[in-house]
Amino acid sequence: MDATLVKALQLVLSLSILVVLHEAGHFLFSKLFKVKVEKFFLFFDPYFHLFSTKDKWFTRLFPKCKDHETEYGIGWLPFGGYVKIAGMIDESMDVEQMKQPVQKWEFRAKPAWQRLLIMIGGVLVNFILALFIYTMILFSWGEQYIPVKNMSMGFQFNEQAEQIGFRDGDILLSADGEDIVKWSGDVYRTVSEASVVKVLRGQEEVEIFMPEDMSMLEMLKATPAFMVPYVPAVVDSVLESSPVYQQGMRNGARIVAVDGNAIATWQDFDIVMAQRLEQLAAAGCTHEDSVKMRQMDLVYQAKDATTNDTIHFELTEDYKMGVVKQSMLDYYEPIQVEYGFFESIPAGISHGIDVLAGYVSDLQYLFTSDGAKSVGSFITIGSIFPATWDWLSFWETTAFLSLMLAFMNILPIPALDGGHVMFLIAEMILRRPPSDKFMERAQMVGMALIMGLMVLACYNDIVRFLL
Repeated sequence: MDATLVKALQLVLSLSILVVLHEAGHFLFSKLFKVKVEKFFLFFDPYFHLFSTKDKWFTRLFPKCKDHETEYGIGWLPFGGYVKIAGMIDESMDVEQMKQPVQKWEFRAKPAWQRLLIMIGGVLVNFILALFIYTMILFSWGEQYIPVKNMSMGFQFNEQAEQIGFRDGDILLSADGEDIVKWSGDVYRTVSEASVVKVLRGQEEVEIFMPEDMSMLEMLKATPAFMVPYVPAVVDSVLESSPVYQQGMRNGARIVAVDGNAIATWQDFDIVMAQRLEQLAAAGCTHEDSVKMRQMDLVYQAKDATTNDTIHFELTEDYKMGVVKQSMLDYYEPIQVEYGFFESIPAGISHGIDVLAGYVSDLQYLFTSDGAKSVGSFITIGSIFPATWDWLSFWETTAFLSLMLAFMNILPIPALDGGHVMFLIAEMILRRPPSDKFMERAQMVGMALIMGLMVLACYNDIVRFLL
């Protein structure tokens, strides 16, 4: 199956689960407090829908559903979903209903504390869902990681990191007194937010004082990378169809130099290749430039050999050498931790809270120029799913999206759940609700803000696609 289709199917399934359960949170609290729910829709349905329990063909098949107070359906615009709760100004902007006398089964007729629970119901369900998924992941698959202390070759650092005080081969020990236990992307956040990072350099522990303005975003986008695990430039395997195979290179060879540039790690090799592509782009990408830039002189040492061999060859048209690189897993054995059912519950909750805290911390970069460029719509979200169907990755991504959906919805922005919560809290403090006119205008402002963010996200996706 095509990789794009696999990603799209995972995205649709994941968002459908999250949206339905989010709206179910509002729905269940509404029913609990005897508030009428007029609609429950997956996706939005301006002008028309794909399916509804009020459709004529459906009511002919199931005549008893015709009199049900809630219409269930699927819209055509896949930007989420909604429940239409009687007696409140929401996405439907049904202001005519608000002009009618208050009915006992309407949202506006209920006490503020009940309305508050109805509004936070969706966020609450998404948060609990994420913790449940993480718990079940640990119970079903356990946890696998490489302990940072076992990474005996240490890390490779760029020039900025060296100016701060890091040196190639340093092994990370702790940040602000907290041990750095597992190697993952979270290590970059931990280091960027720390005041003091302790490393093992040879047999000596060294403290490195971090600058106050250290940015994780800058660390991640730096070229070469701020820090990467030290992985020697050893070839795992060579494709028989590759140009280097024809020149005699075989599995286990270690690359020594490329076009006169000394190579020790795959990070070094990637830097040279990136510079080559930058030069190609600057040259105007003519055919002659392309042919010239694909020429490469490479020095390597064969496995178990004591001398070096030099070869000259031409890279493939997509600038590949035709080798598979060795990775960290060729040098470090990951630890597998298994969890019993009762052990997985606190571990899953703790992990979910850590993921949420990291996500909230990273939102500070949204208000930078680079952060604004990173905002994406469904194409960006879909790209984080794997190209092949893997249930572990699917549920990990779904749990993360559930936390993201919960947090974004609780922000105090009109038109989001958090906006309604903000006005309800104000009502409880001031002991009087805002006017319907105010709520109508606030809803319109909030929807305009959300639409603006969606336009930015779609624009960024289009730019990335074209580039």
